[in-house]
Amino acid sequence: MTSITILGSTGSIGRQTLEVAKHLGYKIKALTAYNNAELLEQQVQQFKPERFVLGSDPNGQNEITDIAKNSGADIIVTAISGIAGLEPTLAAMQTGKRVALANKEPLVCAGDIVIKTAKKFDTEIIPVDSEHSAIFQCINNSRSQVKKIILTASGGPFRGYSKEQLSKVTPEDALYHPNWNMGKKITIDSATLMNKGLEFIEAMYLFDISPEQIEVVIHPESIIHSMVEFVDGSTIAQLSNPDMRMPIQYALTYPNRLPGLTKPLDLTALGKLTFEKPNLDLFPCLRLAIEAAKKGTKFCAILNQANEEAVALFLEGKISFTEISEYIEGKLDY
Repeated sequence: MTSITILGSTGSIGRQTLEVAKHLGYKIKALTAYNNAELLEQQVQQFKPERFVLGSDPNGQNEITDIAKNSGADIIVTAISGIAGLEPTLAAMQTGKRVALANKEPLVCAGDIVIKTAKKFDTEIIPVDSEHSAIFQCINNSRSQVKKIILTASGGPFRGYSKEQLSKVTPEDALYHPNWNMGKKITIDSATLMNKGLEFIEAMYLFDISPEQIEVVIHPESIIHSMVEFVDGSTIAQLSNPDMRMPIQYALTYPNRLPGLTKPLDLTALGKLTFEKPNLDLFPCLRLAIEAAKKGTKFCAILNQANEEAVALFLEGKISFTEISEYIEGKLDY
């Protein structure tokens, strides 16, 4: 029986991973959470892992890192939110086992180190983000023939807003996403388009590609999760209904495809798929991320830290929605 360890089991990805694991009949080796003790207890009672830990307890973070490295699972799912996932992700990369990577910040802040560690220990990285999973599926062992990666973005809840409208956006407004159900931080990042910026940086490292070979396209329906253009002019896309259980399952079962939990796609019911260029003037967070990607790892790390701080301030009501990008730009100080 395939066994998995989930780092960040009480978050959105962690909860859906447990749902997929139950569907597949996989054994849960270990679970970690940060501070949601009640939900972790429920998960432990249901799935009976050999080890579990709450990260907010004394020595909790050290235990999470130890579990990442020594749980003995066949697959480690890294779903810890934010930069807190860096040390456990690096530990997971030292196992020589498959790492289903759902935490983008380690690659954003220390992409060279993460990829180098994975190569050193011959660890297989399978991306869980829907966009990177799509790219991974489209490339299908043809990496040397890739000309360009096309990252799709829904555009978030404020696509088409004016600057004046954006200045009045509240945290409650920004925590609504038209297509995806996610945690608070990633939902705000999706609203500012910073999430797409972080994915831009992540794609650079995951697929060993230059910033100039990555394009972001707004696709409001969130049906095409990303595309890859090849040197012969062919473009291959991965389509499915917006449901994170699809890329999670693919990361757990690769290279096999098994019956899943996602509702099949009905293109005739959709009627049409639309695309447009992102507005970098109205959503400067994406521009800042692309600029940081071109300048190097140090700037990507600064960008990520500044964004985490700015999102926290916005959620606390201390800065406005439009001040998020201003705060980040001030920290970057190019």
